[in-house]
Amino acid sequence: MAAAASAAAYQTVSPTGQLYGKAFCGLPPESRQIALTFDDGPNDPHTLNLLDILSKHSVPATFFLIGRYVRQRPDIAAEISKRGHAIGNHTFTHPLLTFQSGAHIRAEIQQCSSAITDAVGQHTNLFRPPWGGRRPGLFSIVREIGLEPVMWNITGYDWNAPSMAFIEKKVTREVRGGNVVLLHDGGHVAFGADRSKTVAVVNRLIVKYKSEGFEFVDIPAMMRRM
Repeated sequence: MAAAASAAAYQTVSPTGQLYGKAFCGLPPESRQIALTFDDGPNDPHTLNLLDILSKHSVPATFFLIGRYVRQRPDIAAEISKRGHAIGNHTFTHPLLTFQSGAHIRAEIQQCSSAITDAVGQHTNLFRPPWGGRRPGLFSIVREIGLEPVMWNITGYDWNAPSMAFIEKKVTREVRGGNVVLLHDGGHVAFGADRSKTVAVVNRLIVKYKSEGFEFVDIPAMMRRM
């Protein structure tokens, strides 16, 4: 019983776990695709700097935005959309949904969707839970609202990384193809988190993997390959 309870608890945060509902987290390696995803924006100036890097390399990405930051800087959210990137829902205030009621979950998702719609108009139906936290029934609620859950299969651990080399190593040791890479252009605690290391690493990752024949795509494009 203890082992079963431990396994169930692990599934609440395991990015590739499917116990609490199916979520997209990548493709088989033979796809040779990589999807860069960024959580916790929009953020000034690092989201804008990141957009410049992506534009320089003609790489599409997917941004999971926090609604309260979208309300604060709708201009940055609009710029993400203008540059052709996919935008997903990351709740309004970034709570751990494992411990939230159904009503609270719906309110968080709907408020975020409203903020994004006001800022950019039409956007994707993608959703990512903060911290990847899940509980039984969460994804049923998400799908009832009309969204599709997206997780990841590589993380750069960039939210408190000691160096660019640390982030780069965390990503490169896992890339095989069909990867959804979790990085951050903002921080959930407060607007203005320093993500300069992430921006620099993204430039290096794009150069490296383009030279090795990988294709960078956004999440909608990758999901169409399913």
